[in-house]
Amino acid sequence: MNLGLLFLESLSSGVITREEMTWITNHQRNFSRLEEATALKLGRLLDKGLIQLGCRISMPIKKRDE
Repeated sequence: MNLGLLFLESLSSGVITREEMTWITNHQRNFSRLEEATALKLGRLLDKGLIQLGCRISMPIKKRDE
């Protein structure tokens, strides 16, 4: 997993998963300064409610033919 990509995915979807949060906490000791700043930004966005802790739907829901 890559923190930069995770950050962009969370911003675009508005969601971060519990597994992703666990990955961040398990790998934070190996983060560069830039990655530390990115993780802090994610935390601030969570605190403000701009990113929600939840799950993403991996495939779009197909519309029924009416």
